[in-house]
Amino acid sequence: MVGGHAPCAGSLPRVPAKLEGKVATAPPRPSRVQPVAVSELASTVDAHLTAPDRAHTPVSGVTLRAQHVKAGDLFAALPGARAHGADFVDQAVALGAVAVLTDEVGAAKVRAAVPVLVHPEPREVLGALAARVYGEPATKVAVWGVTGTSGKTTTSYMVESALRAAGRTTGLIGTVETRIAGERLDSALTTPEAPDLHALLAVMAERGVTDVVMEVSSHALRLGRVGGVGFAVAGFTNLSQDHLDFHPSMEDYFQTKALLFDGRARQEVVCVDGEWGRRLVKPETVTVSTTGEADWTASDITVSATGEQRFVVHGPVSFDVELRLPGEFNVANALLATAMLHARGVDAESIRRGLADVQVPGRMQRVDEGQDFTAVVDYSHKPQAVALALDAVRARATGRIITVLGCGGDRDTAKRPLMGEEAARRSDVLIVTDDNPRSEDPAAIRAAMLAGALNVPDGDRGEVLEIGDRRAAIEHAVGLARPGDVVVVAGKGHETGQEVAGVVHPFSDADTLAHAIREVRR
Repeated sequence: MVGGHAPCAGSLPRVPAKLEGKVATAPPRPSRVQPVAVSELASTVDAHLTAPDRAHTPVSGVTLRAQHVKAGDLFAALPGARAHGADFVDQAVALGAVAVLTDEVGAAKVRAAVPVLVHPEPREVLGALAARVYGEPATKVAVWGVTGTSGKTTTSYMVESALRAAGRTTGLIGTVETRIAGERLDSALTTPEAPDLHALLAVMAERGVTDVVMEVSSHALRLGRVGGVGFAVAGFTNLSQDHLDFHPSMEDYFQTKALLFDGRARQEVVCVDGEWGRRLVKPETVTVSTTGEADWTASDITVSATGEQRFVVHGPVSFDVELRLPGEFNVANALLATAMLHARGVDAESIRRGLADVQVPGRMQRVDEGQDFTAVVDYSHKPQAVALALDAVRARATGRIITVLGCGGDRDTAKRPLMGEEAARRSDVLIVTDDNPRSEDPAAIRAAMLAGALNVPDGDRGEVLEIGDRRAAIEHAVGLARPGDVVVVAGKGHETGQEVAGVVHPFSDADTLAHAIREVRR
């Protein structure tokens, strides 16, 4: 048994190929848009306008995907890693685009007889243009932004739950789903592209939404997806290694996250349990901590045998909290949500009820089929997140920890051995399996994880197995489980597909785990 355990300088980068190729459903559009003259849009972002004789051309929508163009749209033809958006201008115009935003390279490619807005950094100004076309929707709803490596989704759900408890009509934008006043949409990206985001905010405003809670990824901040959005409040969870396939260093990753705290939010709330968070603190910053001094802290944390937690929140107001989600990191998430909510005038009783009711798909999600062991699905796909999740279940386990874990392909390769190491140190049995291999060789990904796992000294490492087929790995873990054990299936969380060699196959960890348990019980 193993032991318990400042804004970036320079121009924006081109979109990585893996992001360009991501298939996205056409986003909803508002039903009422007051068209804006293309000349007004050009002056809004100081772009050069070709075809001045068409300066009064009205624009009623914006998109950067040619296949999503509607009549009256401005088509954003952006430079990419594999192709230039200007290569698709003819397709966009054929579908009804009436103007184009691009750079000088793109402008030279445009042959269609439409006005072109030429800007040296078109992606950088796309958000401001979309905001203008859709009537500045971020001024009509209160936008709540949450960033950080881990905890964005959970904190967002906590904030949204408390807002609903307070009687607000809410919208939610994030990794798992998008919700508009209770209506669910699938999410293609954690943070939508700027035109889609402003259109979505406009739809929410039309439908009576008062508050929109959204996850803000580092990709979104670096690639201008939240350009033109003013935030009522911004929250920071934590920072640990992730996305180093996109960011050249942890410092660059941090500086990108810090863009959410460059003055675009009226109020800033930061968890200061780590050095990265402490670097964000200004005189007016609201701070939270589970380990030290801050404006908001927690005490008297107790955990039930099934993982539910009780604790006391201390801040400008103090009250008891009941939380279904296990792990000290979820206490930190709840504190952050509490401080954000209080900063915007939400009362303590609504916060308490919201936290008590919150459930987050794929985040420490219990799978209960009447079995005599605990089964959990979690989205942990970073070294620190794996460690925190397994520490959380270890704290209440009476038996062994059996972990099923893989790493995604076409992503940060450096974290693979680290994830294997963290899991091997905290598991009695670790089954290394496939996650989303994408275009990579699954065996090579597993080999990197196994190297990290087997680097742990024998006395500190549980048994390590390799079963490439994820379904078979989950079934094997369930077959090993004895009364009091905990089976943790980590990495994919809420996802309902597994991407292999460019094909997404239907796959749900929670459903597969539940089916395996039923089969074993039978």
